[in-house]
Amino acid sequence: MADLAKIVRTFGPDYCAQYGKRMPPSHLRALSDIGACRTEVFGGHLAQCDHCGHQRYTYHSCHNRSCPQCHTGDRRRWLDKRQMELLPIPYFHVVFTLPEELQPIVRRQQKALYAVLFKAAAEALHTLCSDPRYVGGEIGSLAVLHTWTRQLHYHPHVHCLVTGGGLTNNGDWCSARKKYLIPVAALSQLFRARFMALARTACPDEPFPESVWKKSWVVYCKPAVQGSKNLLDYLGRYVHRIAIGNSHILGVNKEQVSFTYKDSRDNHWKRISLPGEEFLRRFLQHVLPRGFHKVRYYGLFSPRNKTRLRHVQWGLSLQEESRQIETETKTAETGGGPHPSACPKCAEGLMLIISWIPRANRGPPG
Repeated sequence: MADLAKIVRTFGPDYCAQYGKRMPPSHLRALSDIGACRTEVFGGHLAQCDHCGHQRYTYHSCHNRSCPQCHTGDRRRWLDKRQMELLPIPYFHVVFTLPEELQPIVRRQQKALYAVLFKAAAEALHTLCSDPRYVGGEIGSLAVLHTWTRQLHYHPHVHCLVTGGGLTNNGDWCSARKKYLIPVAALSQLFRARFMALARTACPDEPFPESVWKKSWVVYCKPAVQGSKNLLDYLGRYVHRIAIGNSHILGVNKEQVSFTYKDSRDNHWKRISLPGEEFLRRFLQHVLPRGFHKVRYYGLFSPRNKTRLRHVQWGLSLQEESRQIETETKTAETGGGPHPSACPKCAEGLMLIISWIPRANRGPPG
């Protein structure tokens, strides 16, 4: 079976031997964890059915956020929490993209400049939205970092879910126009200025090219016509998702890796084959620095504004809708389908853990 773990086990040792001294710790740890995920390295447990006595050994997951085998339930839990915070209003989808000239610098200074990307996008967005000519109040925004293209090339940008309205200083809610939030050209220029100012402060020794001032930076801003919940679900795919999932990997041999991707130009699925070393290089570009948060919340969605957000929800008559969402969520979680611990053999008993498999000793990553 072709999966990312097999790719790492096949090409990882040679890759680390060649580049290990130059690789950041997060990359070494990702390869180490993914290659050992659900093996004896992480230990496991023995479960036994309390009805028929059927036994099953299970190895534990690595829980590395770059592993495609982990975090299946995390996305659902994250979406449930965010849906409880949605307001009954229109939303906008805003995307901030860095120009190609900056990509090598951002790749070298990921932790510092990803943070700058978030901050510059949020400041530009919230500054323009506070202008009475557009929204005239404090908006709420949720930002998710995305660094890859469908062929695993490096392409850092931020997706934002933005409220179609804001809270004024008097506590009144002012709605944005139905299909217009703020002028994109002005947003692009403000984003460029804020990013470059913050980046030069964060990385004073980096030679930022002057050519970035001579081009318009790509900023996308459109109403979420598919609905706020669908847009939130779309963003949720990137919160607990890595650059490539196992379902897209077609095959692995001693020399190369084949996988599928959807070409946005013609909307057709296509196949690509890469040497194993090149595949790992592209994949590791998207492993984030340890401890870096790829989702951030601003304005009304900021954790410090939870009370204000609740007041806005009440003022917009969201209480009944929140109760309905909560009821539907609990029903989806508890109703229908077999119990997650049901015995696969008799389907009547539950699989209960009766002993633990200790972890195997392993050396440091790489």
